[in-house]
Amino acid sequence: MNKIKIGITVGDVNGIGLEVILKTLVDERILDLCTPVIYGSSKVISYHKNIVKLDAFQYKNTRSAERLHQDVVNVVNCWQDTVNIQLGRVNEEGGKYAMKALHAAAYELESGFIDAVVTAPIHKQAMQMAGFEYPGHTEFFADKFKAEESLMFMVNDTLRVGLVTNHIPVSQVASTINEDLICKKLLIMNDTLKKDFGIDKPMIAVLALNPHAGDGGLIGDEETNIIQPALKTAKQMGISAIGPYPADGFFGSGQFKQFDGILAMYHDQGLVPFKALSFGAGVNYTAGLSVIRTSPDHGTGHSIAGQNQANPSSLRQAIFLAIDTVKNRRNYMEMYSDSLDKKKLIKMEQRADDEVDAAEEDASIERDE
Repeated sequence: MNKIKIGITVGDVNGIGLEVILKTLVDERILDLCTPVIYGSSKVISYHKNIVKLDAFQYKNTRSAERLHQDVVNVVNCWQDTVNIQLGRVNEEGGKYAMKALHAAAYELESGFIDAVVTAPIHKQAMQMAGFEYPGHTEFFADKFKAEESLMFMVNDTLRVGLVTNHIPVSQVASTINEDLICKKLLIMNDTLKKDFGIDKPMIAVLALNPHAGDGGLIGDEETNIIQPALKTAKQMGISAIGPYPADGFFGSGQFKQFDGILAMYHDQGLVPFKALSFGAGVNYTAGLSVIRTSPDHGTGHSIAGQNQANPSSLRQAIFLAIDTVKNRRNYMEMYSDSLDKKKLIKMEQRADDEVDAAEEDASIERDE
């Protein structure tokens, strides 16, 4: 009953999401670590189960994660419709049912029925066809859980890359970044590395926007006018952030290995080297939320959907990270709570001593009178 409860959304039903979910959860050792809860449909699960020929995969239906079966995979049916699955196709149905699963899991996460959520990939075009109002998962969860700012954070065991800007055109990057935004992202990264990854004194590298870090202003002045002032402000906030580093040399020389976190200015600047170095073992983590959300580092894989070729490694790592983060955050909160309690106790003792001193002083005055 005390196992960590991990919600898993099915993602695009026409993609590889359910294939990697089933391949991961068929290993019963996962049940020693958590209670998995799939948000989707048992009919759709059975369809994909037949494709990947996983007869050993067992699950039980439940109406909600509020009441779960123990030591087995649970399935919350988010719809009763008969879905016309078209593997490898990008269509409205793929977005529609991915959205139903996502909303159901987010509601139960908000209600406290699950401890974290792992999202299988969605296809942005299919989601837009279905009326999804967000560029991606990151923006959805930030809005849903009222985060003033969030951080798209790609992580593996040794490499953690966050983004200042997420899903926007490259032509808008330079006009979007500013000192305040960079400082907000650094603050989230620093806090996340401490609270969710257990790193006491994180060292963060910040990448330049322009080639050669602007070459002293010859190839752009954002490094001088925006990034360097942001680093100075971050230092005043107690954040150990260094840079700006030219991205090519920083990754090419292996310098990234010296840092606990790396802040990139835009999507491909951070994700191209990350995926080149760790594809299949990386996890997309949304930092800055009051809740925990992870996702595999790959997309819907429509080109190989239904061919039993999808590698479940990244989805497995996303589940492991969700479990570890729940534990780390709980430990951090316990330590922080203990610290607060000690401070409160010290203040109470000081207040009591002051009251005693004041009472003795009043008594002394009364005796003198």
